[in-house]
Amino acid sequence: MKKSIAIIGSGFSSLASACYLAKTGYEVTIYEKNETIGGRARQFKKEGFTFDIGPTWYWMPDVFERFFNDFNKKPSDYYELIKLSPAYQVYFGINDYITIADNLDDIKQTFETIEPESSTKLESFIKEAKSNYEIAIKELVYRPGESALELVTLETAKKVNQFFSTISKDVRSKFKNKRLIQILEFPVLFLGAKPSNTPSFYSFMNYADFGLGTFHPKNGMYSVILAMEELAKELGVKIKTKANVEKIEVENGKASAIIVNGNIVEADIVLSGADYHHSETLLDTKHRAYSEKYWDKKTFAPSSLLFYVGFDKKIKNVEHHSLFFDVDFDIHAQDIYDNPKWPEDPLFYASFPSKTDSNSAPEGKEAGIFLIPLAPGLNDTPELRELYFDKIITRLEKLTQQEIKSSIVFKESFCVNDFIKEYNSYKGNAYGMANTLLQTAFLRPKLRSKKVKGLYFTGQLTVPGPGVPPALISGKLVAQLIEKYS
Repeated sequence: MKKSIAIIGSGFSSLASACYLAKTGYEVTIYEKNETIGGRARQFKKEGFTFDIGPTWYWMPDVFERFFNDFNKKPSDYYELIKLSPAYQVYFGINDYITIADNLDDIKQTFETIEPESSTKLESFIKEAKSNYEIAIKELVYRPGESALELVTLETAKKVNQFFSTISKDVRSKFKNKRLIQILEFPVLFLGAKPSNTPSFYSFMNYADFGLGTFHPKNGMYSVILAMEELAKELGVKIKTKANVEKIEVENGKASAIIVNGNIVEADIVLSGADYHHSETLLDTKHRAYSEKYWDKKTFAPSSLLFYVGFDKKIKNVEHHSLFFDVDFDIHAQDIYDNPKWPEDPLFYASFPSKTDSNSAPEGKEAGIFLIPLAPGLNDTPELRELYFDKIITRLEKLTQQEIKSSIVFKESFCVNDFIKEYNSYKGNAYGMANTLLQTAFLRPKLRSKKVKGLYFTGQLTVPGPGVPPALISGKLVAQLIEKYS
């Protein structure tokens, strides 16, 4: 008889693990508390506009290809991928912006016009970043974080110094122009920590950016969720929505069942892809591997204030992905990590998917997604949301030299309180636990419970870390561990 596995949550990591486990022969059922699947990668539709609620950047296409290849499929079997050209644009002031092309040669030319001799330095920097990518994404991140020895290879031994320097030091030793420095420090923000706290080895994110490029799945990132759902169902996975898991039952030191909407559901193995901290609160205290003190000491990736806005006209002078770095980056970073508070002048990011994808908005109109990174755990009120929306839209008008406010059809917001309510997110974090040196690989919360047999975890608070590609990998890693130990 097949062993039964109950999976909590239906985000990228849960769906990935479900596919691998079903392929191996387990009887897999996913329990999702919300009405729709996808976890943080859900979709919002209103008045003919469509928005990705969560992730909007599609990087590391090779990781997605590797996932689907494991099932003799390819992404194109399920969705159309569009390479963005340009990849994105960064605003530093009025008529002061840098456009990042979709290939390294053009990016080098852009750098050279801003800082003489920087193109040669950039080529060398990206060559090293590519080498790190080959080691990290093709090897290291596919290890389960059970032992420090997983990191010890001939290749990592040659790069040991990069684990004790930082991205910030590395970039600033090579480039002098402040704008170029900010562009090169930007990709590691996806890992959830300041560039000054992120090891140099993580420059592989720069290769993901400049070397591999930025993509958009037609109809949005939710297309990937739907693809994984289709694959999971093809493999026999059952998916139940509006199924709130209230407790994980333990018998004789082993996970034995979950309580879903008040009903006991027995399972041979329990796997949670929900927020790790929340997942452990579903256990009696004696079965939890990590204390509240442990979580409180950890460096968490930011939360976010997000807005989903419908405009009744096309917005000029912006690209599909637009970054607004016209204020002090370091001060905003301090407000997130060092002295958590609402930032006076926030950096922000805007995505206009309708620049690429006509399905995102009615003809002649524009869909806009705006994101302000924030410290997790901040006080979140409607008044504060309104204040910050006005701040960024006023700046957007000024920087892009157009009137926008009167063209807003509607706006919806999502912030700390919503991350907690919708995803049981610890302190309302948006991206999980940051990948700092002391929170990397075997130093992260474990995929396999240290206290309860048959209990496993997956997702952005465990191995390998924040981001969509790592979530796919996390699902594979935990599936391999389950196969190994059960």
